[in-house]
Amino acid sequence: MSSVFTKIINKELPAYIVSEDSENIAFLDISPVKKGHVLVVPKIEVDNIFELPSESYLSLFSFARKVSKGIEKVIECNRIGVSVIGLEVPHAHIHLIPINKLDDINFNNRINMNSDELHHLSQKISEQIN
Repeated sequence: MSSVFTKIINKELPAYIVSEDSENIAFLDISPVKKGHVLVVPKIEVDNIFELPSESYLSLFSFARKVSKGIEKVIECNRIGVSVIGLEVPHAHIHLIPINKLDDINFNNRINMNSDELHHLSQKISEQIN
């Protein structure tokens, strides 16, 4: 059965996409830890990020770097925090989260953003990446 991320990749489910290339996709987390929280996902469905083929792994992190630069241009922060947990969806992915302090990456504290806010933010980030 396809993961929710595969369904987003295949455009079977909507998402606030900020960037996409032939191997990867990046979209806003709809239940973000912080404003600008983006998920970066390889298009091949592999559960554990360390089981990705080497080329895909390197492509994913290179793509994540590009996306992080776009986020930094839109969201004022000290840096973009990176987290790879891999338990919530059985499809490898990277969390990119704008942070100012360590406590900003607390997955127990989520913020609410409505669809208009998410849409507008995804467009702003996308413009800075592409």
